[in-house]
Amino acid sequence: QVQLVESGGGSVQAGGSLRLSCAASPYTGSNYPMAWFRQAPGKEREGVACISKYGKTTYADSVKGRFTISRDNANNTLYLQMISLKPEDTAMYYCAAREGGSYATLFATQYNDWGQGTQVTVSS
Repeated sequence: QVQLVESGGGSVQAGGSLRLSCAASPYTGSNYPMAWFRQAPGKEREGVACISKYGKTTYADSVKGRFTISRDNANNTLYLQMISLKPEDTAMYYCAAREGGSYATLFATQYNDWGQGTQVTVSS
């Protein structure tokens, strides 16, 4: 089982930026597709961005052009760079890993391992 720990959340004003990190252990390298999801109060968890073991990225329409997912395989860390943040981006953000798969999707049911989340709050 992969242990995931997110960090980097916080409170920013609209238009601001944040970079989320997700540290994975034990070492996974590029073996697992990984993704970022978010969940706002009263809403379902939604996929934000994902990256396959081959480095292919996919984004939700709502964040295209503003969020960038990347991974540092040497340091076993997943990132989500977020710019031009909007109040509707406010949510708990989770990283997830898909053991046994090659391709990444934005469907939460396909991920085996989850972090505890980091809160992002964007004020207008």
